[in-house]
Amino acid sequence: MSYQPPVQDLMFCIEHLSHWDKVSKLPAQADTDLADVAAALEGFAQFCAEQIAPLSYVGDAQSAHFDKGRVTLPKGHAQAYAQFVEMGWQALPHPVDYGGVGLPRAAGAAAVEMLNAADMSFGLCPLLTDGAIEALLLTGSDEQKSTYLGPLISGRWSGTMNLTEPQAGSDLGRVATKAVRREDASYGITGTKIYITYGAHDLTENIIHLVLARTPDAPAGPKGLSLFVVPQKLVGPDGTLGPENTVNCVSIEHKLGVRASPTAVLDYADATGFLIGQENSGLEYMFIMMNAARFTVGVQGVAVSERAYQRALAYARDRVQSRPVNGSVKDAVPIIDHPDVRRMLLRMRSLTEGGRAMATATAGLLDLGHHQQDAETIALAEFMVPLVKGFCTERAVEVTSLGVQIHGGMGFIEETGAAQHYRDARILPIYEGTTAIQANDLLGRKVMRDGGATARRFVAQIAETEAKLARGDRTAQAIGQGLGLARAAFEDALDWLLENSKQNIDAAFAGSVPFLMLTGNFAAGWQLAQSALIAQNLQENGQDSPFLTQKIATALFYARHILPDCTAEKTRILQGADSLLTAAFPE
Repeated sequence: MSYQPPVQDLMFCIEHLSHWDKVSKLPAQADTDLADVAAALEGFAQFCAEQIAPLSYVGDAQSAHFDKGRVTLPKGHAQAYAQFVEMGWQALPHPVDYGGVGLPRAAGAAAVEMLNAADMSFGLCPLLTDGAIEALLLTGSDEQKSTYLGPLISGRWSGTMNLTEPQAGSDLGRVATKAVRREDASYGITGTKIYITYGAHDLTENIIHLVLARTPDAPAGPKGLSLFVVPQKLVGPDGTLGPENTVNCVSIEHKLGVRASPTAVLDYADATGFLIGQENSGLEYMFIMMNAARFTVGVQGVAVSERAYQRALAYARDRVQSRPVNGSVKDAVPIIDHPDVRRMLLRMRSLTEGGRAMATATAGLLDLGHHQQDAETIALAEFMVPLVKGFCTERAVEVTSLGVQIHGGMGFIEETGAAQHYRDARILPIYEGTTAIQANDLLGRKVMRDGGATARRFVAQIAETEAKLARGDRTAQAIGQGLGLARAAFEDALDWLLENSKQNIDAAFAGSVPFLMLTGNFAAGWQLAQSALIAQNLQENGQDSPFLTQKIATALFYARHILPDCTAEKTRILQGADSLLTAAFPE
């Protein structure tokens, strides 16, 4: 079935949940209004639906191809990428000063969602380029910005992030790639990097690798890492492309999903690189790119969930099987009329829209924090990022699995496309930091480091929404009751974790993933509750529509069926540590 980008819901979230009243007043958005954003997203939606979505099945079947050091993408990808560049889509969220359109981050997130829902394999190339752009904007020299940002923002060049090595994995302190200073101020980069998304391909004129490496006199561990820009083709002073750098693709991986996205093993053989910023500050700089990438991977989770939901909904409307349990008719009916299929569909829709709402709100906070340099806003935005990454990606695996289930036996057959979404989604809780890494970041850096101050500001804002719901009609009150129970679970878990982290750090971190899932669930439910309040207010002011009615119904379902999971997660945190830490694994 064809993909229909959810532009109406994306625009609802941008207008009402992205702190638009404040974001639109930022100097960077002085010339942007909602009509501009809507026009850009509607145009991009058409491009994604018509040009990119048809590539998804073809790319999955054909995969990226490696032969004698060269990588070729499946049929149609090069032509589609050329159109992507010609139409300027890479530039949407990036600064006007370097050739971008300058739309707010929430609009950029909406574009990321639509592109990755259309084809996640295709969307990974622009996603990594966005991360490289962000890192160079914040840490690159004036010369590096002048050289690289224009072609990257146009999409003529693509970017990569090179962290992982065979012996290091997620433990970046073990990175062994060497960077030796040369007399001309460049560095010779030598080592092997693995899992490099779009590390080699035939889509762009050049690939700009951002590489973590270690200088000879650097301190041991993660504090001794530096960040380098290593172009696949060397760039002359006037911006012209020169000879190939000594960066060679050794192989690409054969993967469970996202098969058209080439995941490369790259060998750096005294390749020419250029230091970004200061030596031994590379991990700090790379975290900028990683933070951006983690947020957008969370948006990928929303994207694949939306695509799986649309496919499952279409199938449930068409598939006729069994009489209804209430005996209202004697003939078989479409399976959407059966209660459990409705349960699965509504869970898929609610988790998808909740993730979208949470991601949009986080995007607004990221913009406000970046431009206003307000410490509390920055802290809250950083608190939200692991929630977007961890919760939305784990739930994407659930949502795509439900999509397979709704298809029944046909979901296990590749031709329906349901299985591809499930396979594609499975990487999302792994790359750019596993769910456990996100959970450790949330608990260790975002909660324990400030003694829970940011977490308490977060929950205080939700309590304000809960109070508004309590003053509303019966539906609003029911949503508020669900939010209140989730709030109580969150506060109990937070208090327990803060206290036990002082006495038994293992017990606290045994509950880190349940705490991440509790908090992500709570945050998504909060944003849906706010959506319901907004929808009711619009209805009261004469803007009634099926869309607004559905927003309220989704929030109510979420409050009744999904927010109760917060209580179960609290139980795992408060009562689960002993059974987890004392269990043995006999050989």
